[in-house]
Amino acid sequence: METEAAIYKVKNQAAWITLNRPENRNALSAGLVNSLYSHLQKALADEQVRAIVITGTGPAFCAGADLKSPPGSSISGGGKAVPFADVLKLMLAAEKPVIAAVNGAAFGGGLGLVGAADIVLTSESAQFSFSEVKLGVIPAVISVVILPKLGKHLATRLFMTGERFNGVAAVQYGLAHIAVPDSALSAAVEKEVEALAAGGPAAIRACKQLIRDIPQLGTDAAFKRATAWSVEMFESDEGTEGMAAFREKRKPSWIE
Repeated sequence: METEAAIYKVKNQAAWITLNRPENRNALSAGLVNSLYSHLQKALADEQVRAIVITGTGPAFCAGADLKSPPGSSISGGGKAVPFADVLKLMLAAEKPVIAAVNGAAFGGGLGLVGAADIVLTSESAQFSFSEVKLGVIPAVISVVILPKLGKHLATRLFMTGERFNGVAAVQYGLAHIAVPDSALSAAVEKEVEALAAGGPAAIRACKQLIRDIPQLGTDAAFKRATAWSVEMFESDEGTEGMAAFREKRKPSWIE
């Protein structure tokens, strides 16, 4: 029986999508990209899922493109190959928070998943590299999600040298939020999922849209939109419930 390219499991209101090609260091084949895209859609459609976690099986998170079957190439058994850019766009547009749990090496396209995730937790020993230049190519597609986080100053050197850096440096560079000892990664992710579940689902969705939209507006337009948004959320059913729960010293209805 053929091994699943990515494993899908719902646990504690989070959908865990585990890249499952350890023999290829979870390299992004056309089949794996299709599986990842399908699982993301499934998680977004499931009302019981509050957050999405992407991680890897084995010692690597994702070693970049599979050079024998790169994303976008034909897939075994026929069918349409999903472009890797579509996976990144789906992560960015997702109304639910996406967590990257970087359990090991994240090279090339693996860093695209890191860049498109909302929250990134990594093991301290995980190795990162924009390794494309070593092959005579460039991190073109992933630059769309990496540059807003890394900035031009750091990207200039890291893109051009392909230098490796660890999880601690990834936090310093702005690519990850938290680096923990290798054995503590799963517990740290569980804690993050629990924290997200404490927030109102509509508020979480609005926060993601707020972060995406407000920086694109001029100052006056931003304040106008933000003020209207604030009123809208305070007057919403979820906002009313949250404030009532606070006054009554009880948990709001969205917490199980």
